[in-house]
Amino acid sequence: MLGRERIEYKTVEQVRTMRRAGLVVADALAAVRAAVRPGVTTDELDAVAAGVIADAGATSNFLGYHGFPRTVCASVDDEVVHGIPGARVLDAGQVLSIDCGAVVEGWHGDSAFSVVVPHADGSRAGEDADHALVAATDEAMWRGIAALAVGRPLARVGEAVDDYVVDECDGRYGLVEEYTGHGIGTAMHQPPDVVHHRTRGRSPRVRAGLCVAVEPMLTVGDAATRVLEDGWTVVTQDGSRAAHAEHSVAVLDDGLFVLTAPDGGRARLGSLGVPVSARVEG
Repeated sequence: MLGRERIEYKTVEQVRTMRRAGLVVADALAAVRAAVRPGVTTDELDAVAAGVIADAGATSNFLGYHGFPRTVCASVDDEVVHGIPGARVLDAGQVLSIDCGAVVEGWHGDSAFSVVVPHADGSRAGEDADHALVAATDEAMWRGIAALAVGRPLARVGEAVDDYVVDECDGRYGLVEEYTGHGIGTAMHQPPDVVHHRTRGRSPRVRAGLCVAVEPMLTVGDAATRVLEDGWTVVTQDGSRAAHAEHSVAVLDDGLFVLTAPDGGRARLGSLGVPVSARVEG
């Protein structure tokens, strides 16, 4: 069903199918996270995600998308997003972002996480500033998700992210504006765009059945970016490190449901005082 803004609003049954896709993505990302260690190549991590998706009987929505050649995006250090997995070997202390998606019965899921590569024994590596960047990016995502509610302008998501990054983080991070979140459903990317900063542009009001991906990207330096010659990899212009976090979220009439979070978002949304829908899972 297409609304007048050409936004695809979902029924509860369709959201339940999207939840199945979301859980495949969650499992793939959990397997990749567990495999992250020094000496592993980003191509090996890609194979881990591909195996989980195939074993679930799902398909990748990244592989072949506008010619993208892999199952995940793997972005390291100054790479913000859309990094192509390959022979690059990870080192302890690097900032790694993994973005992944899957399709189940024609419905899409999309999620991303960032992590500081640990030492080979699993112990913490890297600078405190890098861990703080990853944590702030994750928190910014949850603040944006928590701003979703029926009847509110969608722009509240960007306002919540912006307020957190600028005010509560004291302006320590750059907030990338060129890349946005998006609607998700029968396509991975569909209306509406979900901006992660304050804007004066018109914004649709949130309705039950809206499903969106919220995915802020933060940097420890300037937020300006450029695209490498491969046509995909986005890097910071000043070479500073970046992080990316993303979840796919459904808005229902009794609350939110985070489709790509194993617990549906209950823990984090509960801590932010946001109700979680009881209609997706029994």
